[in-house]
Amino acid sequence: MKTKFERVSLLPPYVFSEINNLKAKERLKGRDIIDLGMGNPDQPTPKHVVNKLISTIKNPKTHRYSMSRGIDGLRKAQREYYRRRFNVNLDKDKEIVVTLGSKEGLANLASAITSKGDLVLVPNPSYPIHPYGFLIAGASVKSIKMECQETFLKNLSLKIKKYKNKVKAIIINYPNNPTTDVVSLDFYKELVNICFRNEIWILSDLAYAEIYFDIIPPPSILQINKAKNIAVEFSSMSKTFNMPGWRIGFACGNKVLISALARIKSYLDYGAFTPIQVAATAALNGSEDCIQEIRSVYKKRRDILISSFKRAGWSFPAPDATMFAWAPIPEKYSDKGSLYFSKLLLKKAGVAVSPGIGFGKYGDKHVRISLVENEHRIRQAARSIKNNIKL
Repeated sequence: MKTKFERVSLLPPYVFSEINNLKAKERLKGRDIIDLGMGNPDQPTPKHVVNKLISTIKNPKTHRYSMSRGIDGLRKAQREYYRRRFNVNLDKDKEIVVTLGSKEGLANLASAITSKGDLVLVPNPSYPIHPYGFLIAGASVKSIKMECQETFLKNLSLKIKKYKNKVKAIIINYPNNPTTDVVSLDFYKELVNICFRNEIWILSDLAYAEIYFDIIPPPSILQINKAKNIAVEFSSMSKTFNMPGWRIGFACGNKVLISALARIKSYLDYGAFTPIQVAATAALNGSEDCIQEIRSVYKKRRDILISSFKRAGWSFPAPDATMFAWAPIPEKYSDKGSLYFSKLLLKKAGVAVSPGIGFGKYGDKHVRISLVENEHRIRQAARSIKNNIKL
């Protein structure tokens, strides 16, 4: 009996598991670990959303199978969100699908549109599902180094020219995880023009659209004329409403891609539990005060992280968006790489971060720091680093 499986073998060792295993060992010893690693929101889901879940779940009719593409009310709510936030009009029946988080949507769309040998372009560093969703589906994935907007677009054009008519799709993610980069509508306009000319699909991950600080709200690629001809955009309730465990996200945009995703999903799932979808509808239709409160908490944590770590001897840029900081490794340790430095922080200071190499080879000079501990714990992490590691 074969014990090796082709698609599983395509996946490299999961770098983050090394840090997770080390965290577990340290905690078994009784150590207090300040976990700034995984981007797992620690704030509570807004009360009105939880209350809606509780009231809906008491109705036994809601315990039956749901709809794989999402209940009508939730797709309406997402349509209205796009209209309010981006001035983009969407057809709730043909241009919106509810997903089990954006991660599931990306993976299933990759499965839907990929033929073995298709070439897909992915920024590097990148959130792991972006390249590996397509690798699992059988595509050949090529990297584009994450750089400034102009350089990225120039490198994209060079890649397209190099591979001629073989590029099927490109994945983008702004505000970006892990780099925290944001882009303008001008960037999206040029990207759409390039991909439209070359008949390349665009998959945009907009999971951090509402986590931003001191800048204009991040735009959607669907604001660009012609974008809906070639683009689909993924978003999530996880970060916007502190609902990571609820697993609710969306795919919006191109009718062909949305239809393909909906068809694949119809064979694989019955959609999220109906009470969860009803509560998500209440979140989108309700007051946005809770979003502002969530954003405010992350901003305070960001400011404390930057100032306290600077006093500890480790300076790095303040992010404009997302719930992360993308921190260059101190010069003394830069040649040793991000995994070594992450292990050092954990062993010596009891502080967990994500090694940049886990997001791609061009991330190895950085670590990603998540804003998922309270202000006191962030200051505590800075003191521990200052007292236990020579920077």
